[in-house]
Amino acid sequence: MHRPIDDPGFGGEGDGAGYGPVPPPYRPHPAPGDPSGPRSDASGSRNGASGSRAGAPAPRSGIPGPSAGPWTGAHDAPDPGRVDPRVLGALLARHGWRRRGGAAGRYSRWTPPGTGAGTSLLVPESRAFPDCEDLLGEALAALAHSATPSAREVLTGLAVPSDEIRWWRDVPPGPAGTVPWTVREQLGSAARQLLLAGALAVRGRAGYYGARHRRPAQASLESVLVGASPDGRGLTAFLPVDPGRPIAVRLYHALHAAREAVDYRRATGGTEAFDAAVEAGVSRELTEALVALVRGTEGARVALEWAPAAGPPEGCAARPEPVEFSPGDLPALREASARYRTGEPSVPVRLTGAVVRMRRSGPRGAGTVRLRVLGGAEVPHVRVTLDEEAYRTAGHAHLVGLPIRVSGRLESRGGFRRLTDASEVVPVQVDETERDRLMKALHENLDFFEEACGPED
Repeated sequence: MHRPIDDPGFGGEGDGAGYGPVPPPYRPHPAPGDPSGPRSDASGSRNGASGSRAGAPAPRSGIPGPSAGPWTGAHDAPDPGRVDPRVLGALLARHGWRRRGGAAGRYSRWTPPGTGAGTSLLVPESRAFPDCEDLLGEALAALAHSATPSAREVLTGLAVPSDEIRWWRDVPPGPAGTVPWTVREQLGSAARQLLLAGALAVRGRAGYYGARHRRPAQASLESVLVGASPDGRGLTAFLPVDPGRPIAVRLYHALHAAREAVDYRRATGGTEAFDAAVEAGVSRELTEALVALVRGTEGARVALEWAPAAGPPEGCAARPEPVEFSPGDLPALREASARYRTGEPSVPVRLTGAVVRMRRSGPRGAGTVRLRVLGGAEVPHVRVTLDEEAYRTAGHAHLVGLPIRVSGRLESRGGFRRLTDASEVVPVQVDETERDRLMKALHENLDFFEEACGPED
């Protein structure tokens, strides 16, 4: 089903095409007859929405259901009065619906992907068509009742203008042509990693991020929805143009740069192209995501498609070609991943943090302190080894509910989670509200000093 990108079930099998239950679909008011308009189908509806008989169970629509962020109210069917027929036509074409005639300059007829069997849709060419709103209402109702998985994706694209990112993996089929659950999980995990790599690159360029920027990057993905294909080999993410377009644009550039760097590595044996690709958004996180996507497959590809209502962003192709990777690319990707991890330098910082844990091997001497970072670094927590005097200062600051300020180097080897060469450890005055909160945290963790002499994790 459509799920938030951070849903624990993201990438699982779900039901059917991967779309979950939502409120009953929109049912338009009967349109008055119009002699100049298109004829009705045999079912009595011009758009064939014959599934809306009284007493019939309401089928699931494809409108996603989160109630926060850009998708607020998206569980309601799109208002025909606010749907642009040209956008609807573009989404139908994108998702495999086929245009089969109609009245030139007035309306067109669309049939579902594949054999074309099933409900056809009549879509007006523009809002200038006198019967436009009635036709759109019937088309939306027909889409909501359609069993075609792509109908749900069309409705999703209409609910909120969204850029779409699609993943496909060519994997050997399981029994009866099915895809094993573990393979679906691998696809979901790889897609999540790739989106996170794009969100990290929006925060700043680096060959290796580790723990840096991770929290705000994950928060920026909260509005992303996903839907799995029925065969389990594909996955689609919908990124609302506001605020998700910067992530889509960064992934567009990063994927093409990674493809070019891999080609250069395979052709010449040189890895310098990966250094230049960092500026485009390529990183260890992105190469690891591509490794996870390709591993165990015969090939994989990623495609981006821009929201028709917003148009393509500046500097990007209007209709980007899918970027493909094969098992033969894995050595180059793994080599680049290792290169990024070892090549990213440590970062000098002066950070402020609240002491959340203290450990040392005895009652005296140096010890290790874990800090919850309040400022000065883009990581949530760091571990720092302090000499005896600095360790005592950190303990006193914690007892009175004060954070400390410390200078040092944020080491890349531990994922930027460890501070080395610590110096200038001093307590920092804070306002009463923050101090009370820190003191409350101390009283809620009375085992703090019981662990003080235990071994370090």
